[in-house]
Amino acid sequence: MSLIELFVLAVGLSMDAFAVSICKGLSLGKIRIRHMGIAGLWFGGFQAGMPLIGYFLGRFFADMITKYAHWVAFVLLLFLGGKMIVEAFGKEEKLDADMGVKSMLLLAIATSIDALAVGVSLAFLKVQIVPAVSFIGVITFLFSAVGVKIGSLFGAKYQSRAQLCGGIILVLIGVKVLLEGLSVL
Repeated sequence: MSLIELFVLAVGLSMDAFAVSICKGLSLGKIRIRHMGIAGLWFGGFQAGMPLIGYFLGRFFADMITKYAHWVAFVLLLFLGGKMIVEAFGKEEKLDADMGVKSMLLLAIATSIDALAVGVSLAFLKVQIVPAVSFIGVITFLFSAVGVKIGSLFGAKYQSRAQLCGGIILVLIGVKVLLEGLSVL
């Protein structure tokens, strides 16, 4: 996986966290740099940790299904991207200004479940996982911190667009992986 592909993947994965961060910024009203850091650390940390867990699960099962790896990656990414696209057209989520551990833990887990499945896909693609998850975590940290600021300035106006873009990116990466696995690309 090239650096550009990894960047696109990281941006796609960070869109849920970005959208939630925008809502946090909106609900907080006046924000402090601390709010941006809290969101960035929670979301970036989980977006880095979940694919790492998924990667090790995928490596455990990789030998059993290597022949079908491109199909597994395609199905997972298609499912996750499709889910994000559908959510983009769903109803607006309730805004909550709570930045406490319980609230942020639940949001971090919810926004990074897709990263767990992507980690499984990365295992089949033989990616160097530590640099990859570090990069994903940093990108998500930045998007989340900026999302809180944007939310405080502009509100939830762009939340669904961010989710839609993230979903499309994941679907396109899945199609690319499938086409490469079938030797079309």
